[in-house]
Amino acid sequence: MAQIVLKDLVKKFGAQTAVNGVNLHVRDGEFLIMVGPSGCGKTTTLNMISGLERPTSGEVVIGEQVVNDLEPGERDLGMVFQDLALFPHLSVYENIAFGMRVKKLADAEIDRRVRAAAEAMHIEKLLAKRPAQCSGGESQRVALARTIVTNPSVFLMDEPLSSLDAKLRVDMRTELKRLHARLKSTFVYVTHDQAEAMTMADRIVVMSGGVVEQVGGPLDIYRRPATQFVAGFFGTPTMNFLAGEIAARAGGLEFASPNLRQPLADGLPASLAGRKVVLGVRSEHVEVGHGTGQGRVQLIEPLGDGTLVFFEFGGDAPLVAKVDAETALRPGDNLTFGFNPAGYHVFDAQSGARLN
Repeated sequence: MAQIVLKDLVKKFGAQTAVNGVNLHVRDGEFLIMVGPSGCGKTTTLNMISGLERPTSGEVVIGEQVVNDLEPGERDLGMVFQDLALFPHLSVYENIAFGMRVKKLADAEIDRRVRAAAEAMHIEKLLAKRPAQCSGGESQRVALARTIVTNPSVFLMDEPLSSLDAKLRVDMRTELKRLHARLKSTFVYVTHDQAEAMTMADRIVVMSGGVVEQVGGPLDIYRRPATQFVAGFFGTPTMNFLAGEIAARAGGLEFASPNLRQPLADGLPASLAGRKVVLGVRSEHVEVGHGTGQGRVQLIEPLGDGTLVFFEFGGDAPLVAKVDAETALRPGDNLTFGFNPAGYHVFDAQSGARLN
């Protein structure tokens, strides 16, 4: 096992800065997931850890060693990428064994490790097949088996499940969690899929524009996003955002927009009065049938365990509320609504930083 420390990591491609001063400590044995939209710098960061890219400046430390000048094969890493890169002319057995044959391990040791890895990934019956004879999920298991036979101290994974269908992705998420629990190795995993991040990670790193927006546990990221970007990236449906300002009222502060005034929970300093802000509220904290807001239903989306109600009010951006599945609302219906004060997120309108 090994910890990873990134110190002021910068990567430039010509005039473009892909990674801009990333500092990060990946704990020994942790399952850490880096998430963000395409082009945010997460894959470039992973490639600098692996050695596939050299930093423009900064340090990559694995264990106690600075590895900036080490080749990928010298870093004791196991890598699994979206392109599984299985050799089509070799059997599954030989694909798994390939790295050990390069290292000239004894045949008996290779056979022992291949069969142990195949058993761990439940692919014993595939060993004689070629990759083209395997399904997408089976091929993914082969790629993982090929990685674990080398006993690396760190596993690096770049969107390894993105080519699988929805059910297989769920199944493989479970397999990866079990694999991590069994191996107790350090996992660094890159994805743009918030569901993968929320369900698998010990901690999540959210990146945007080459910088780290927030690092925290899945529930911390969801419940207390540090920026408006993080708040909007996590959650389905996306968080409701309303532009306005903080205004003083008797006994405290309130959010004020042309069509809505809502008291804010205690804890915000009075000095924020007059600040331009964005109020964020998740759909489960929009309370239909309570409050003073007036809206008109645009769309209903039944989910089985609940229903999403999309509605307009006063010319502002449409809002979405998650209500009980039995709630009787139809497009065109009028409704009243309010917000649960415990679910408010107040962001500075200019910087996007959280204020409450």
